[in-house]
Amino acid sequence: MHLLHIVSSPRKERSASRQLADSFIGRWLTKHPGSEVDTLNVWEMDLLPFDGAALEAKYVSLAGGSMNSEQAAVWKQIGDLGKRFHAANVIVFSVPMWNFGIPYRLKHLIDVVSQKGVLFTFDERGLLGMLGGRKVVVAAACGVAWGEDYPLTDFDHQIAYLRTWARMCGIPDSDFHSILTARTLGGPEADKASRQKAAEEASVLVDNL
Repeated sequence: MHLLHIVSSPRKERSASRQLADSFIGRWLTKHPGSEVDTLNVWEMDLLPFDGAALEAKYVSLAGGSMNSEQAAVWKQIGDLGKRFHAANVIVFSVPMWNFGIPYRLKHLIDVVSQKGVLFTFDERGLLGMLGGRKVVVAAACGVAWGEDYPLTDFDHQIAYLRTWARMCGIPDSDFHSILTARTLGGPEADKASRQKAAEEASVLVDNL
């Protein structure tokens, strides 16, 4: 088994989302000894700017044309990044909520790697994802609890966004799972209780996958 862990919090050991993902991964490794874990930290990698040669390569590819050497080199980098997603049986995102959405570095990664012929394709039948058969687990954290002023169904652009991305890549809702630790800014006791509850949910999820 191969697990890809995409880290999108810059807080390192203080990160609630990463701690939650580590709980899931630790349980996973206990249940699946010998599994490989590939960690992709968006704050510790050089994310390719998606302009210039990269953008030109995208449209040359869409048109079925021939890339020049610079475009081909950039497109190979994108393809190599995509291979890390294809190699995984399980893709784990540890992701904090930033302004109801995801950190900009994670959005940057998704914008770079989510290309036709890399993670999806399309034809007269419509959009066809290329990551079918894989599972996605989102270990999410947010600072406050959802409430009447900000109902989850209308204001969640964190987990909901990643669910949409997974479906675009061919991963149905039945293979998409999320665990949330909330109230990380609600004081030490509330934070600790929420993290513990979420960690227990992570262990149960591993056992049910």
